[in-house]
Amino acid sequence: MRILLTNDDGIHAPGLECLVRIAAQLSDDVWIAAPESEQSGASHSLSLNNPLRSRRLSERKFAVTGTPTDCVILAVRHLIP
Repeated sequence: MRILLTNDDGIHAPGLECLVRIAAQLSDDVWIAAPESEQSGASHSLSLNNPLRSRRLSERKFAVTGTPTDCVILAVRHLIP
């Protein structure tokens, strides 16, 4: 089972690391695509005018210059094989 995690608190949020540990108990195919910076209140918004960029932090962990929605779309369409 493949699991994709994101959040609105940013890629370095402590809560995201907790989710990663829990997800790793369920699957060995855990991916993370989260905003580079805190995006609270922007969870469902979508970037229309700004280009999205991703930065690979590890094999399955990406920081994205966008909202959580942008992270999921970018991961599903381009980052996860």
